[in-house]
Amino acid sequence: MKTLIKDATIINEGLRFQGSVLIDNKKIEKIFPHILPTDFDLSEIEVVNAEGLYLIPGVIDDQVHFREPGLTHKGEIATESRAAIAGGITTFMEMPNTNPQAVTQEILEDKYQRAAEVSATNYSFYMGATNSNLDEVLKTDPSKVCGIKVFMGSSTGNMLVDDEKVLSDIFKNAPTLVATHCEDETTIQKNVEIARARYGENVPISRHAHIRSDEACYISSSKAVELASKFDTRLHILHLSSAKEMNLFSAGKVAEKNITAEVCVHHLWFDERDYIKHGTRIKWNPSIKSAKDKEALWEALLSDKIDVIATDHAPHTLDEKNNTYFKAPSGGPLVQHSLVAMLEMSKKGFIRIEKVIQKMCHAPADLFRIEKRGYIREGYFADLVLIDPDKSWMVSPENILYKCGWSTFEGTEFSNKIVSTFINGKKIFNDDTISETYNSSRVTFSI
Repeated sequence: MKTLIKDATIINEGLRFQGSVLIDNKKIEKIFPHILPTDFDLSEIEVVNAEGLYLIPGVIDDQVHFREPGLTHKGEIATESRAAIAGGITTFMEMPNTNPQAVTQEILEDKYQRAAEVSATNYSFYMGATNSNLDEVLKTDPSKVCGIKVFMGSSTGNMLVDDEKVLSDIFKNAPTLVATHCEDETTIQKNVEIARARYGENVPISRHAHIRSDEACYISSSKAVELASKFDTRLHILHLSSAKEMNLFSAGKVAEKNITAEVCVHHLWFDERDYIKHGTRIKWNPSIKSAKDKEALWEALLSDKIDVIATDHAPHTLDEKNNTYFKAPSGGPLVQHSLVAMLEMSKKGFIRIEKVIQKMCHAPADLFRIEKRGYIREGYFADLVLIDPDKSWMVSPENILYKCGWSTFEGTEFSNKIVSTFINGKKIFNDDTISETYNSSRVTFSI
């Protein structure tokens, strides 16, 4: 049976108009702007009345940590993808620093096979780079894998790539996009020593922005840009956090860039003043920095220096987070609340809703060259989200779907609500209920 999403306010490709969308099997068959033709036959068609609702393409989140395998007490592909679908995310790209780390093609394919069994949303996984797995990295199939992840500054297991020759070889020969975490480890460790000398083990969380400083970020990001410029690499720098780094990027259309930039919701929402209230719950790497840094990120986002908005969803248990500075891990859950948070910022006048859709739906599809997703277009996969723009609700433990069971947004009232999420034409989430049968698939990429 075909499905007709009828009389929605469609927000797509910078436009906002009343219309209807006809879905046949997995794809969008027809878009009807304005009023349906009078002779349109609605028999044998499931009609979804979307009057008063926004219809947008599904969000594509290019940076998540779903913790499987090996860290499943924090999260799993099954649990976190369900939270994502409730948040309007229809495709995720997951990072390789699991246990075991996805640093061989065999382990990487194991993750894909697991997602095929349990993921509520479409999926892709990054291949992880180390100082010693270049041969495996270069086997990556660019039509089936979103990118190669390089930690250029990290204390995550052995995934810090600090061998200069290996870094050059990756940037020179990478068969697909290179995505980097950029913080300079030497600078961070120097700042740690200074903090320990002053505070001992009782370093206040407010020092996080000074330990993982803007200088640490800039040293690493500028090095990545230098390498990408030298070797003509497709480089995507993840979770930018400082004003200083914005000078590294140029405004323009994402599809025309070789060097692209990402900002995460938490760096747009919080600044270092919020450590007083939230403590280690907003301990992320890179750190949340000053109000001036946040303002610069917003400015770069609106001017198209920054290309996409993502989450860096990285759940930990509350027992792990409720700890002293050095013992509390960095990261937090976000996929269920990222879209509604950005829509809230739109209502407050920070960003037009059309720009939110550009940065969370269209731009990731263009940047990663995802095939037939990220837009409401005839012939594209029907990954779609219906939003009630006037429905208020409050985040509480009772409606949080993350396996870790908490959110920094607890107690926050949002004035937009995700009503339905369609994956490949099937309504998987509707009115706070998730279907027990999924319709997800591995996304593919144009070479």
